[in-house]
Amino acid sequence: MLTQRFREHLDQAGLLAGPGLALLAVSGGADSLALLDLIAGIAPARGLELLVVHADHGIHPESAKVAAMVSRVAAERYALDSVVERFALGADAGETIAREARYAFFRRVQAGRGGRFLVTAHHSDDQVETVLLRLLRGSAPAGLAGIPERGADGLVRPLLPFRRAELAAHVAACGLEPFADPANADLRHNRSWVRTSLLPLLRDRFGEAAEEHLLSVARHAEAELVAWDAALDLFSGIDAQVRAGLVDVARAPLADYDSQLSARLLRAGARRAGIMLGPAQAQRVIAFARQAASGRSLELGEGVIAEVAFERLVLRRIVALPEPRPLAGDAGVQSFGGFDLSWRPERAPEHLDRGGWTTWIVPGTLEVRLPAQGSRMVPLRGVGHRSVSKLMMEERIPRGARSSWPVVMCDGEPVWIPGVCRADAAIPEPGAAAVRLDAATR
Repeated sequence: MLTQRFREHLDQAGLLAGPGLALLAVSGGADSLALLDLIAGIAPARGLELLVVHADHGIHPESAKVAAMVSRVAAERYALDSVVERFALGADAGETIAREARYAFFRRVQAGRGGRFLVTAHHSDDQVETVLLRLLRGSAPAGLAGIPERGADGLVRPLLPFRRAELAAHVAACGLEPFADPANADLRHNRSWVRTSLLPLLRDRFGEAAEEHLLSVARHAEAELVAWDAALDLFSGIDAQVRAGLVDVARAPLADYDSQLSARLLRAGARRAGIMLGPAQAQRVIAFARQAASGRSLELGEGVIAEVAFERLVLRRIVALPEPRPLAGDAGVQSFGGFDLSWRPERAPEHLDRGGWTTWIVPGTLEVRLPAQGSRMVPLRGVGHRSVSKLMMEERIPRGARSSWPVVMCDGEPVWIPGVCRADAAIPEPGAAAVRLDAATR
């Protein structure tokens, strides 16, 4: 039974371990309707709150009706809210333009709502098509590994082990009527041509095992990526510090190691951070890291930048800066840029640390926001106000990351920079009722 296998896969892979808000990308096709039904069934037990997001590209003349259908099914069958955006891209819009538009929309909603997960309906047949397309384009092993189960900023693809046919059968058994997008049969699109023309030829020639062989290519390539990821930790001199959208490594080993080895290790670190760094890009970054002075930066395109910070090299994605968000209610979890913050009531301990990723604050109006220009605070057990930016610099936070680092406010006053400094303000008495705050990079 698909529902049971789906639950078992989530448990085995450690996917969608709530709590938090999960955005479900629902196009109206059979795959995404199957995703909607399966996730709705497991959400309560995992503490997940769900929100359906639908991108009406404005390509197909019936797209407005599809958007209305998605919203109706979400509301009437699953009691879920939907957010729909129409782009009016026109009938001639290509795959890339449509994909960029919808993901930009998904990420805007995720940032605005504090979503922990963005869940898409990619499945095993999508994986086959992706690997074949990348083989034809001469991809490196990282590309041949295909579509990963997890992506940057909470992106999750829980349907990858399942085939298109079984998802369609599940939707039919649920009595749902999916939209059959004619673009999926439009031979102007490379993926559609692979699906409808090339793969049938390969099946005729090599049998049904043809698709399994392509999935085997992905598994072998993934095994190589896993090996390089392990090597990143074995080469301890690299000292890779990773969070979502950012990898920070020591510069000296990049100069000492063979350039190909340095490039492989750097690419492994980039993958951990959700950054795709090609072989040629990696070589450019290695040369830059060996020569550039501290404070210099190198733009790599596609929203990725490399910068030298003292004896460290930082590679990061440029992301939209999040708006201030309240930490409301007695307890909760909130995503903020590349960080997750959680809070709950707990008695204050005898001792508070000045640094670290956990602290306790007197109850009050809590908010997380970006560092304000000129913002200052008195460090715990310190004397005199210190600049927030100076405190981050002393902790060797890279210059490019400081502007997106979270600062927790209590009643309008900065009281905690996670991982950097606790302020000598809003300090609870030992054993008194307090709010425990935990922060972690994603």
